[in-house]
Amino acid sequence: MASPLASVRAQDSVLEFLNTVVPHNGHSADLFQRDEDVVAWLERAGLLDLVIVRENGCFHGLAVEARQFRENLRRLFFQRKSGALVDIDLLNPVLIVGGYQMELVESEDGKLQAVYRFPAATPAQVLTPLAIAAAELLTRGDFMLVRQCEWPGCPLWFCDRTKSHRRRWCNMSLCGNRQKAARFRTRPHADEVTEP
Repeated sequence: MASPLASVRAQDSVLEFLNTVVPHNGHSADLFQRDEDVVAWLERAGLLDLVIVRENGCFHGLAVEARQFRENLRRLFFQRKSGALVDIDLLNPVLIVGGYQMELVESEDGKLQAVYRFPAATPAQVLTPLAIAAAELLTRGDFMLVRQCEWPGCPLWFCDRTKSHRRRWCNMSLCGNRQKAARFRTRPHADEVTEP
């Protein structure tokens, strides 16, 4: 598969990948139940050439590999956010087995572009474009802007691109409103009678 790297979209895909465990009715729901779920997600994210995957037949075990990779990334992000030493052995195995190559290609308008070609013979190789984007984000990303939602129990991550960089929740209409409602319920109200 050919893929440009280090783009904002690729780095956003890393956060979206972390967000494939979503809050649902007070519990967490994993969107990667089957190998096909992972393939569909990677294809939508632009990180997979479905033809190559089908030709190589590397579906088997992809969901298990993706879930483990996602949890490794989650640990790396917590380490990076906290300023702790980052356990590079959580990411390097996927980068090492990637076997990708870079080549120059000429686009239709005549411009040169560096393109990476990724084999897809194993589940880890299928995840390599995402691993490279994660490595780029971990090394070059502004982790002051990479945040986890502040609503207790919400596992979602986001990049705060607001002008003031004060965003606190994955989604204001969900977790932000929950926080406001919880804060409102704990405040004393004027109509409450206080006894001396």
